[in-house]
Parts: sequence; C-alpha cells; structure tokens
Amino acid sequence: MRRHLIPNITVPAEHDNRTLVICFDGTGDQFDSDNSNIVELFSMLRKDDPGKQLVYYQAGIGTYTTPQIATPVMAGISKAFDEAVAWNLDTHIMGGYEFLMQNYKAGDNICIFGFSRGAYTAQCLAGMIHKVGLLPACNYQQVPFAYKMYTRADQVGWKQSNAFKAAFSTHVNIAFLGVWDTVNSVGIIPRRLPFTTSNTAVRVFRHAVSLDERRAKFKQNTWNRPTSNEQQLADSDRVHTGTGLDPRHHAAHHNHQEDSSKKKKNLKQLEREYSEVLADPTDVEEVWFSGCHCDIGGGSVSNGTRPNLARIPLRWMVRQTFLTNTGIMFSARGLARIGLDLDPTTYHPILRRPPPLEVPSTAFLRHIPPRKRLTEEQEEALIREAAISEVDLSEQEIELRDALSPVYDQLTLSWPWWLLEFLPLRHRYQTEDNSWTWWLGWNLGRGRHIPRQTKHGVKVHRSVKMRLDASYENGKKYFPNANLKLDKVIWVD
Repeated sequence: MRRHLIPNITVPAEHDNRTLVICFDGTGDQFDSDNSNIVELFSMLRKDDPGKQLVYYQAGIGTYTTPQIATPVMAGISKAFDEAVAWNLDTHIMGGYEFLMQNYKAGDNICIFGFSRGAYTAQCLAGMIHKVGLLPACNYQQVPFAYKMYTRADQVGWKQSNAFKAAFSTHVNIAFLGVWDTVNSVGIIPRRLPFTTSNTAVRVFRHAVSLDERRAKFKQNTWNRPTSNEQQLADSDRVHTGTGLDPRHHAAHHNHQEDSSKKKKNLKQLEREYSEVLADPTDVEEVWFSGCHCDIGGGSVSNGTRPNLARIPLRWMVRQTFLTNTGIMFSARGLARIGLDLDPTTYHPILRRPPPLEVPSTAFLRHIPPRKRLTEEQEEALIREAAISEVDLSEQEIELRDALSPVYDQLTLSWPWWLLEFLPLRHRYQTEDNSWTWWLGWNLGRGRHIPRQTKHGVKVHRSVKMRLDASYENGKKYFPNANLKLDKVIWVD
C-alpha cells in the first residue's frame, strides 16, 4: 500500500493496560527546525485518549530554567549553564517524576525514552523511582526530599531511602526504557547517580549507540554488568537483610542490624544490595549504528530531510516497542512516514524483516552537501519532493538510501569542540571480565571504546554493513571511528 494512503488509525488499537509514555529530549533540543528522534517519536504517539495512553514531553537540558529565576538575564545565564554542565538536572528529573506521581494507577505500563543527556535524565528518573518508589498523587512537597534521598549514595542514605520507600511510596517497575546514545558528560563533577547504568526495576532496556562519535565529552554510557566481587557481596547481604522480599522488612531489619560488611562499599555494590530481585532479569539490548551523536538521536539535519541516518535507529526503536509488547499506541500514518513497512491487515510494523538489499555499484556514500540559502517556500518544496520520492518505496529501499547518508561529525564541522580534546580527562570502561579500568589523558579525537566485545561480541545494526560494502565516488571506503572488531560483530535487524 502506498504510504500516503495509510488510514489515520491507532496501532495497536487496543491493549490490556494503559501506557504512560515519558520523553526527554537531548541537550538544547526542543521542537524547532531540526527535531530529534524524541520529537519524531512523540509526534507519532496517540494523544487523544488519556484513558488508554498518557504522554509527556520535556524539552532538553539548556532549553528552560526553574520558575524561581525571575529576571530574563539570570534565566539566560541559567539556561547557558544548564546546557553546558546540566545545571538544572534535578529539575528535569523531578518534572518527569511529578508527571508519574500525578497520573500513575496500578497496572499502568511506564515507558521512558531519552536522547543524549535526556537519555541520562531518563535513566535517572528510572533510578529514582526504583530507589525511593513513587509517591502518591499531590505530594509535591515531598518530591525534592525524595530526590535528595535518591542522590545520597552512602550506606546511611541507602538505608534511609529504603525506609522512606516503605513508609511513603509504592514500588513500581518500568516496562520499557529506550534511549538514543546516552552520554556520560553530565554535571560539573562527573559523579554518577544511583541506578543510571543498570536497574533491576526495568523490564526492557534498549539503547542505540553511535559508532562514529569521537568527542571527549560524548563517551557512551552503556549498561553495566556486576563484577564477581560486587555480585558476591550483594548476594551475601541479601541473605542477611532480606532484600528482594519486602522492602518494609528490609527497612525494619536494618534498624536493628549493623552493616554486614565493615568494608566501605562502592555504588555498584550498594545498588545490588538494596535492589529488589525480580523474577526475570532486565532484557538488555544495546545496538551500535553508523553515524555520530546527532545521526543516532536526530537533529543533525533539517526537518523532513530524506534520506537521513537518524531514521534508522528511530525505526529500530519503534519496532522494539512492538516486539516487547509495550502497548504503546502509535498513529499508523506516523509509522509509515518514518519508512516502516506496515502489515496491510493490522497496520502493525512488519516484525520479521526480509534480508537487506545489496548495495548496487551505482550507489555511493554521500558527503555533507554544501549549505544553500533557501527561502521557506523552497525548503518546503524540497521536503514535499523528498516525501513523494518515498511513496512507493519499500522499507528495505528506504533503509539503503538512509544508510548511505552523510555522517555529521562535529569535530569536523565545528572547531571549538577541539578545545576539549586537549584537556586531560578520565576515561573509564568495563573490561571483558566485567571489572573496571580507566586511563587519564587527552582524547585527541579518538573514537569510542566498545567494551567486552572480544569475549561477548558486539551487536551492530545491519545497515552498518551496507555502509561497509559501499564506497564514496572517489573509491574511499567507510570504517567506523570506534574500535570495532568485525570478527566479533553480531548483525541484528
């Protein structure tokens, strides 16, 4: 069926549970002329029946300030600091928390999405919900106190958080946490907040990660696995404290018992000790895609630009929401607009995908086109032409066109980013045996390190293979900036 003939219906039409969808945009991102995948996702969501689905969008870090800052000058300064160092991160997290506090009802599915620092905000919100629970509606005065409890990472703070959760809150799980290229550049001091790299309250975690981003302050923040020592300590303490059974029992027991381990524990050990144990572990899938940061989460090109690398991880994420049965309701026309093939009987995305197309010898990788000054009418005409050109194309054909699109590398496009490349920064990553290593030095435009790939492999989207098989018109080939080992790649759809 031609894409413009898709009826304006809801997909799926029904679901057993209401869904609450929260979307956190990336740094400096909001609805504008170069929207991110967060805006694209939000635009496809059904918003006309709050009894079935309720949605919330938050503009990115650096786009707004707290209401307490009254003067325009101070508000502007606050926004600038927020964009640079996540000055108002707490405001962003508590905003999402208050939405859930006011609207959650037992049985609702909570689904959270984010891009860039918005992805980190999404993981912080999931972490806060896990650590201190969800307060009953209208308890606004308690929210700042709950956030303070969440950020406190010492042993006493963890005990108090469990007691607070038992006394005031409800334990809820996160059905789906989907993020595009989470980065660890948050705040003035690089201090990690609890449950931002793993979280047992999350049922499904999906992460689209950039293979080509290479800026020093944009290293990926991937899902972490416990070291053997952390696992043993946490399992031992659960035996003593009863964690995983009833948080009320856990909190009361701690009031009469000293810490079972006299040795000071790190944040990962405390997270595992104080986590409720779910019947099934989190379903984690992190997939690497071609492109730099905004080629993964969107925003590198003007709205309506086709082909476009960012549409590939957007389609992948949407398909994951169907594969994991989240119940998120979309507009069928919206799904068709981003290039998904729909089943003509149900209008669901076709989940069992045919093999990717071979790259023809006449198709070349594209460079960034020269910028042209166009009138608004000319830009709108180009967008219409691009949309019309895809009306009769299959998703495979659209995927091939998108896969050959330009990569927007900010170190090439904007020289001020190089200033950070010459600062000595601490870089930390997880090794093959789940232990941690770090080094201090200059990044100098170095590509990302892909952790654990030698022993465990690395999941890479099939569109990357299209780029590897293609070439530029001058014969030059593409290879990702990250330290990808091709013999360890697990190709995924």
